[in-house]
Amino acid sequence: MDLTWFLEGWDKLSLDRWYAVAKLRCEVFVVEQNCPYQDFDGKDQQSLHLWAEGPNGVVHAYLRIVAPGISYDEVSIGRVATSAAVRGTGAGKDLMRRGIDAVRQRYGKVSIRISAQQYLTRFYNDFGFQTVGEPYLEDDIPHIEMLFTP
Repeated sequence: MDLTWFLEGWDKLSLDRWYAVAKLRCEVFVVEQNCPYQDFDGKDQQSLHLWAEGPNGVVHAYLRIVAPGISYDEVSIGRVATSAAVRGTGAGKDLMRRGIDAVRQRYGKVSIRISAQQYLTRFYNDFGFQTVGEPYLEDDIPHIEMLFTP
């Protein structure tokens, strides 16, 4: 599937695009993972949003880049999601590569902290993230903090 990539701040997101992003986040984190949680946490307005759309305008991959001092002392990447339609195609790896590149372009060579679902540790290790601390439950899902140091 051909994907078109976008990177925008909150003030540049159209309502239609924000709706498509929120729909994917809800599909993945609430419906698929059967995890009711408060997705809207006040950080989206202060974040960069990276997403990919298919030819029909449907969002298939998404992450947000949160400025330092909001979630952590470091820049963070979160809400990493891909639709079932693109899993196994390399879209998730492309998403993370583009996310790390966007952090470098915006903030320079800085550390990036994430709160990863524990089963994805190896996926994030492949990008240079290392586990820090002990596993913990977040919304009843095992997570681990990970740090990328350039």
